Amino acid sequence: MLETLFQPGPTDSYVAGAFRLVLAALAGAAIGFEREDPKRHAGLRTDMLVGLASCLVTMGALHIAAFIDLAGENARADPIRVVEAVTAGVAFIAAGSIIRSGTDIHGVTTAAALWLAGAVGISIGAGYFALPLTAVAIALFILTVLKKVEEKMLDKHDE
Repeated sequence: MLETLFQPGPTDSYVAGAFRLVLAALAGAAIGFEREDPKRHAGLRTDMLVGLASCLVTMGALHIAAFIDLAGENARADPIRVVEAVTAGVAFIAAGSIIRSGTDIHGVTTAAALWLAGAVGISIGAGYFALPLTAVAIALFILTVLKKVEEKMLDKHDE
């Protein structure tokens, strides 16, 4: 059973599907945790839902494609279109987190984090785990360590 949890592509196992959903939500939580701030409009829960939804839609697309492939050579399915639709949907949500006030622009990093949560969800939904989890680890480095470096550089620049 363990091998079915980590096999790429569609899965008929409820446990494997549920594992992917939970993992995508947790990966979204890891990305969104740093974005959790009363001043920000999108954070932990938003990134979790984006990762979860992206994963679910991807798993559904893979199942539909596998089902259509069984229907015969005249039937066609293109799961890439679903990935494009998920990306467009996440972009719509992310755009709502960007706020322009005069010459200041806020929320771009939050929007990028949402986009990443969607990409991670898609990858996990497709059955890939190592690379999306590596991307989450890199994102955590960018969002935490590099943020502190940036703040120190800006403090020195202001002096």
